[in-house]
Amino acid sequence: MWCGLVLGPIGDRIGRQRTLALTMIMMSLATAAIGLLPTSAQVGSWAFVGLLVCRMVQGFSTGGEYAGATTFVSEYAPDARRGFLASILDVGSYLGFAVGAGVVALCQVTLGEQTMLGWGWRVPFLLALPLGAVAMYFRLKIEEPPTFVQAQEVDTEALDVDESQTRLGVRGILRHHWRAILIAIALVGATNTAGYSLTSYMPSYLETTHGYTAVQSSLATIPALVALSAAVPFVGRLSDRIGRKPVYAIAVISAIVLTVPAYLMMANRSLVAIAMAMLAFSVLFYIAISASALPALFPTASRYGAMAIAYNVSVSLFGGTAPMIGELLIRLTGVTIAPAFYTILFAVLGGIALLTMKETARRPLPGSMPTVASPQEARELVATQDDNPDLDTSELPFEQHDATRQEHDGTARA
Repeated sequence: MWCGLVLGPIGDRIGRQRTLALTMIMMSLATAAIGLLPTSAQVGSWAFVGLLVCRMVQGFSTGGEYAGATTFVSEYAPDARRGFLASILDVGSYLGFAVGAGVVALCQVTLGEQTMLGWGWRVPFLLALPLGAVAMYFRLKIEEPPTFVQAQEVDTEALDVDESQTRLGVRGILRHHWRAILIAIALVGATNTAGYSLTSYMPSYLETTHGYTAVQSSLATIPALVALSAAVPFVGRLSDRIGRKPVYAIAVISAIVLTVPAYLMMANRSLVAIAMAMLAFSVLFYIAISASALPALFPTASRYGAMAIAYNVSVSLFGGTAPMIGELLIRLTGVTIAPAFYTILFAVLGGIALLTMKETARRPLPGSMPTVASPQEARELVATQDDNPDLDTSELPFEQHDATRQEHDGTARA
């Protein structure tokens, strides 16, 4: 949680690109280092210390990664296509879960249990080095989003801009944007209790509760994750057409309605694929719009910091603990479907937060001028700005600036 308090404001100060490069370096090196750690038989308790340090570095980098990536993609995407383009970010995330589960299952099958316990467990971790190198190559090639550069260049004091629209520290973010942060925390909690239950908890749940083998439990979630990943861009595009709030509403309602039946069906192995698909359905509608809806709650100058605070608080307290709490609920109640009610609880809280959230689809990000894909779209936007229901010119920042300068660079701007 505290990593978001550090990396978020840094991302607003030194830039999204540099901060994202830093998080990628930390994540890939820490993950690969786990694969190189000596065993407890070799160095005793120092092996645990080394693992703890690597996991802390992983957690620290993750705290800035999602907030920065969603902020970066949202600020680059045209307003009319932000849902579709930002959704691709989560395609990689959930396809990565599927690939990871597949790699582990493949290693278990090909290497055998004894080899896996001996050295085979190191292979998935060491793969982080080449994958991290490829990711770093592309990440260092990108430039800062024009909206962020514009916000950095504006003399807010000379223009007498409201303080809430300027770059703020942690205290300032909490003071000015606490309502939006609470909305984001609730929505992230709903998303990640459902998402972590599907990706992280489900293999162990199937193994401990329903007697699946390690390979069977790892393979059980892969088809649902692959199908989910393939469907994410279509739901992202749907949100550009009908709005973010209706899509979130589908996620909330489906989580409330489908989660308990899905858990009940897992007891029958012939129905487990359908159960996984039912769980994945609500997760699909949650994650497809997270990267476009959540950053739009905050102004450009403090977006990275506010996103990092909201996201990391929610994931640390609710999402990341979902597997542990799910197992605890089973032990306390003796009811095998008890984890389902934890997911439903946060779906209800997310639905309440949704009622207070403003619709942001097709609208400019707060603190930014409208963003379009081409000069032609910019001219059309200027021509229709008085009648455009998705454009409120009174909310545009820095109205003293010459609008024609915005149009010529082809990225924003009416």
